[in-house]
Amino acid sequence: MPRAARLPTVRDMTGMNARHDDAELKKELDATLHARRELGEEYESALVDSFLEKVEQRLDGAVDRRVRRRLAEQQMLVARGARSPQSADSWGERFGFGIVSLVLAIPLSAIGATQANLPGLLVAWGGIVGVNVVQAARTSPGLFARRGNRQESDWEE
Repeated sequence: MPRAARLPTVRDMTGMNARHDDAELKKELDATLHARRELGEEYESALVDSFLEKVEQRLDGAVDRRVRRRLAEQQMLVARGARSPQSADSWGERFGFGIVSLVLAIPLSAIGATQANLPGLLVAWGGIVGVNVVQAARTSPGLFARRGNRQESDWEE
């Protein structure tokens, strides 16, 4: 199989309507080539730039449609009570962050202890704990919510 056959097409990457957009782009390319034959080589650069601008506008439109569709899908998920894809964390992400924190804790502890003794060590570990708390709050928004103080609802009597 030739290498070019395995590469994704613009249509695959943008979700453009294949038949409609390909036919229009083909017409635009034919018109550009016809105009180049009539006008000569001195206008070739301007004609190519014009054609590429049209292709770019179509790509931008297709990307905009795809982004709007994905945002709408995410909003539907959130509206239905599911967690949004951005806030979904995996066990591997949390485990990796914990391992990196522990690995970085060793040199930070050594630097803090040698430079400022016990206060330096405490500051280094305070920073490590702070970064991990922020990461935990980011990946699990309800983790630090107070459970004891329930606000009364209009629905309860």
